[in-house]
Amino acid sequence: MKIAVDAMGGDLAPQAIVEGVIQASSELPSEARIVLIGRENVIWEIFNQHNFTPTNVDVVHAEDVIEMGEHPTKALSQKPNSSIGVGFKLLKEKEVDIFCSAGNTGAMHVGALFSIKAIEGILRPAIAGLVPQVGGGYAVMLDIGANADCKPEVLSQFGEIGSIFAQHTFQIDKPRVALMNIGEEEQKGSLTSQATYPLLKQNKRINFIGNIEGKDLFTNKADVIVTDGFTGNILFKLGESLYEISKKRGFQDDFIDQTNYESIGGSPIIGVNGNVMIAHGVSTPLAIKNMVDWAYKQVKSKAYLHIAQALS
Repeated sequence: MKIAVDAMGGDLAPQAIVEGVIQASSELPSEARIVLIGRENVIWEIFNQHNFTPTNVDVVHAEDVIEMGEHPTKALSQKPNSSIGVGFKLLKEKEVDIFCSAGNTGAMHVGALFSIKAIEGILRPAIAGLVPQVGGGYAVMLDIGANADCKPEVLSQFGEIGSIFAQHTFQIDKPRVALMNIGEEEQKGSLTSQATYPLLKQNKRINFIGNIEGKDLFTNKADVIVTDGFTGNILFKLGESLYEISKKRGFQDDFIDQTNYESIGGSPIIGVNGNVMIAHGVSTPLAIKNMVDWAYKQVKSKAYLHIAQALS
């Protein structure tokens, strides 16, 4: 297994990214290797700073960098030799099994659609967030930012692909699928929510349990939480804020610690023909280390292949 990581993407890159990879390399199962993509001389400088000898890390040179503020489509076409461009080239050619980056989110999403493309039958690929649950485990929430506005048919499909992802990532036999709404009653919510509910209810391939509210985000009521990217992003980042607030107030709690973005490190794009993981722009070495750990789990789950099979 080869886990590709963009060394140059992120607010703290390349230092934090390379340091995170160094940490991850010592815990990586023997069957896996990390492929670090970026400016070779810069990467080796950081290796030397830490007296690190890469026994399970390969370095692939990429001269250019797509900056955080660049237009995704223009940057990808104008910078094919960027770390993101090279990463997707390797993924498309199946030289690596997953590509991860803390860089430009738009470029990562567009790059996935241009290179490995959406699975046939997918209306809109989604970015999925893993939401910690009281009592242990995670719920998959999608979308958390790729599609701010969604039609009912798109939201309904999120329920289905999220269910398959949860089933194979977390070994849940019949994942509970819920629609995030402003009330539990069937007729509640926006026009979009009201039109989505019956589509989810009629889908015999999922275990739909109805609406849940914002207060249910962490309470283990659902394994898959369906929402548009606008609402999902707000909820997800609200959840992440709990850790920072608690830390500033001198309060420590095991559950709150799991809301720290560093604890998972990355969010997968679901609905494309391959494994892609997007990390937080401010990713620290710890976040990158944990992202590599989750990347390994995502490759092992083969979730995207199961989604493609279900839609064929």
